[in-house]
Amino acid sequence: MCGFVGFTGSIENKEAVLEAMMNRIVHRGPDMGGQYFDGDVSMGFRRLSILDLSEAGRQPMTSVDGNVTVTFNGEIYNFQELRAQLEAAGHTFHCNADTEVLVHGYEEWGEGLVDRLRGMYGFVIYDKRNQRLYGARDIFGIKPFYYGRTAQGDLLFGSEIKSFLDHPGFVKAVNKKALRPYLTLQFPATEETFFAGVYKLEAAHCFTYDLATREMNVRRYWQCDFSDDNSKNFDEYVDECDQVVHESVAAHRIADVKVGSFLSGGVDSSYIAACLMPDNTFSVGFDYKDFNETNYAAELSDKLGIKNYRKMIDGDDFFGALETIQYHMDEPQSNLSSVPLYFLAQLAAEQVTVVLSGEGADELFAGYEWYEDTPEMAKFKRTVPLGVRRALGSLVQHLPYFKGHNFLTKCAEVPERWYVGQANVYSPEEADDILKPDYDQGPNAFELCAPVYAQVPQFCELSKKQYLDMNMWLPGDILLKADKMCMAHSLELRVPFLDKRVMEFAQHVPARFRVNENGNKQVLRHAANRCLPDEWATRPKKGFPVPIKFWLREQKYYDYVKEYFQADFAEEFFDREKLMKLLDDHFEGRALNQRKIYTALTFLIWYKRFFIEEK
Repeated sequence: MCGFVGFTGSIENKEAVLEAMMNRIVHRGPDMGGQYFDGDVSMGFRRLSILDLSEAGRQPMTSVDGNVTVTFNGEIYNFQELRAQLEAAGHTFHCNADTEVLVHGYEEWGEGLVDRLRGMYGFVIYDKRNQRLYGARDIFGIKPFYYGRTAQGDLLFGSEIKSFLDHPGFVKAVNKKALRPYLTLQFPATEETFFAGVYKLEAAHCFTYDLATREMNVRRYWQCDFSDDNSKNFDEYVDECDQVVHESVAAHRIADVKVGSFLSGGVDSSYIAACLMPDNTFSVGFDYKDFNETNYAAELSDKLGIKNYRKMIDGDDFFGALETIQYHMDEPQSNLSSVPLYFLAQLAAEQVTVVLSGEGADELFAGYEWYEDTPEMAKFKRTVPLGVRRALGSLVQHLPYFKGHNFLTKCAEVPERWYVGQANVYSPEEADDILKPDYDQGPNAFELCAPVYAQVPQFCELSKKQYLDMNMWLPGDILLKADKMCMAHSLELRVPFLDKRVMEFAQHVPARFRVNENGNKQVLRHAANRCLPDEWATRPKKGFPVPIKFWLREQKYYDYVKEYFQADFAEEFFDREKLMKLLDDHFEGRALNQRKIYTALTFLIWYKRFFIEEK
């Protein structure tokens, strides 16, 4: 787990500029740094040593003939297999780092390299002979990748946006179209980030950049395919699931440093820990009433014979970390679990350099509550034909809201009309009501989801929801916080469920085996039950429950939020009176507005850090 920065074009003091950009992300790679310059190309790297701890693994790494240079963040889990193929083709390797596979792989296969990779990655390759850059991001978006243009039209690229702040050609401005969908979805959902002119390279995308013409071409190189394979029975799918998960964990444990595991007590992280059997597991809970679930993790660790490290968080810890967290996040993000994850990574980094975790299981194997029907919906679907339900669902779209409107909409099995992912904080109408006119012009959540749904009109209702979450929620929320919170503490996070071979299996599990009358994530739960007690294999998903609704009714935390909501700079974005009404109504017990309050708050914290404190 490392970080890279780079830019094209000729500027004064490029060595000092690149060094400043590298220092900005030193938390991603405190072990060593490296620079490369050639004509109009400048590339920098910060390394967290995981494989081949010697200087031989230093980056940027250049081929023997000097024509291929790479900066790479991540891990290639099939690098040994690819290395054997490349050695058979005549390539000579000089170290044991997986980075060298990218160098020789590009020499041998060109852009076809990316189709052979199994891992998590963001990388840039400088092709000196052809005077172009080639880069890619992994198929799930585990590793971040950002790019933008300087005022002179040159290219900036890197693992974190904050590194761009140290380039003299970077023009810092807020993207006015990003705030509206964020208020609904709680994560930065547009391709253009909250920094105007800075873009995410989307998951499963690669690009070429011509140094002569300055043209950048981006394309998608991989696509998931949730198409049912009915050739196996349920038990056969369970057997295969257990095999692929164990194999993936084995591949993800390869490292020359200590490896541990996050453990919450839910099925996903518990399954990974039971497959890995590390020396240490790590858990966090909240020092508030019934919000401590670390006992589950401690009990399982004891059953497995593993040492469990635990940390308890209180309200002062939570609010005291928000400014630091939003800085590391690069963009505003209001998933409450980011905060306990920050402290969990801090705890783990005291003992290990690499941890495995259970992210991705819910998206691949259908583990979210939103994927299931309520008993009332299930009964309605059984008794009313699909054609009639579709007609009713279409009819209510043209009627004023009434009790039962949402029920009929959901039972029509057209998620495009109502499902925007796992978060739905402000409705589009509520967002428009609280935003100032300059900031209510961006796309709403439904407009962002529409082109994603349009790619898979043939999918069933469940698969459409999973596909949407795979393309928006997973990279935009889950993996964003996973990378940024762990890298804040120089900790490498690996996610074995988000593996190419696991995906090749999971995407063809029939929908009826993913979710049915017995619950969600059925194949995975039964597979996990092979090595976990029933209590862990069947436990409902809870995530990181955070007692913020209670904290916001305490005077000191109310005052903390009030200071942001009444700040002069908040007036540019929000109707401050309406913000304060949300806060006061919650504080006085008239409403439950904690999610709305926190989502607006995290944006204002982010803005203050990057646009007021960072001159």
